[in-house]
Amino acid sequence: MRVTVLGYQSPYPGPGGATPGYLVETDQLRILLDCGSGVLANLGKHYPIYELDALFLSHYHHDHVADLGVLQYGLMVHQLFGERDPQKPLPIYAPNAPVENVQSLTYRAATAFQPIDEQATVTLGDLHVRFLRTDHGDGDPCYAMRLESGGKALVYGADSGPGTQWGSFLDEANLFIGEGTYLDHNLPQKPNGHLSVRQAAEVAESHGCGSLLLTHLYHGYDPAEVRRQAAGYTAGTCHVAEIGLQIHL
Repeated sequence: MRVTVLGYQSPYPGPGGATPGYLVETDQLRILLDCGSGVLANLGKHYPIYELDALFLSHYHHDHVADLGVLQYGLMVHQLFGERDPQKPLPIYAPNAPVENVQSLTYRAATAFQPIDEQATVTLGDLHVRFLRTDHGDGDPCYAMRLESGGKALVYGADSGPGTQWGSFLDEANLFIGEGTYLDHNLPQKPNGHLSVRQAAEVAESHGCGSLLLTHLYHGYDPAEVRRQAAGYTAGTCHVAEIGLQIHL
């Protein structure tokens, strides 16, 4: 598998930036994980949107789905132009709540909703995906995803607070894409469904992850400080997200 960072900032994109979105490529597939603001413009540097095989949404907060409507409209246009089969809508795998969000996922012949939860498994070509509900604080479901292909495992943690019960879901992942929403100086005293950089590093270390990609970062953070606060992760390579970064598993 190969992962390309298309966006990583939160709660909004900085100048020239983008909020969360990741291109995952296997031998057979091109998959998009989340679809934040600015993600499609960065995807276009690698592939046209009509070459996507599926979109997986962890949850419906704006920073993770802001480009969704634009993606749907673009796919419709490519179908009209004959560049994408109108009989094959792009599957969007996403939580089945809130209902008002779910209702927007099927758009004409361009996209079709496929529900996910902790009991669901998805197999597409050479990719197998399963899901874990995270501690994200506000009641609406948010799911981490474990993607396996070619003997490699990628875990996308999505938004996951310190109460997330990882169990064996994260064990020995070749790559953990973990959120580092906070640095030490702005970490709330009361947990609110997000991890700090230091906490994400501790999670990756405790589960023996082969590498760590720190993401969901405020655009004003100093990458050197992010890396310093992730010093607790020693099991492998620590990456600080930047647009265009590619990681081969």
